[in-house]
Amino acid sequence: MGYIEEIRKLVGHRPIILVGAAVVLVNETGHILLQQRTYPKGKWGLPGGLMELGESTEMTACREVLEETGLHINSLQLIDVFSGPNHFSIAENGDEFYMVTIAYSTSDYEGDIQIDTTESMDVRFFHPDKLPTYLVGSHRLILEKFFQQQET
Repeated sequence: MGYIEEIRKLVGHRPIILVGAAVVLVNETGHILLQQRTYPKGKWGLPGGLMELGESTEMTACREVLEETGLHINSLQLIDVFSGPNHFSIAENGDEFYMVTIAYSTSDYEGDIQIDTTESMDVRFFHPDKLPTYLVGSHRLILEKFFQQQET
């Protein structure tokens, strides 16, 4: 049983704070890697996930990218930390949580894409002007911040 599952056994559906990391991974042509998720089914998002006990957020980012895409991250640059009242969610099972997401970017990676079919329906690169519309809302905010930083 994982850490979050253990916490949920203690608190039920009451609100908790979850910490995770997401990565804007950019290839040599400037395209962004997105993952079409199995949950919520068909929604596109950045590779990433929840922190495990003993991890730094950088370790979380690298582990999640490897698990979800098969790619190894060599270095990360901080985009921003996303948190607050606008990052409250209720899962389909009724679990309530406030999400703290540390967002990173990188173009320093290696390997070949390997899709983990338990978490992803598809993983592919998109031109920044042609991102899917069915996108995780918080990841849209991360991408907006990333693009703003690229303009300066």
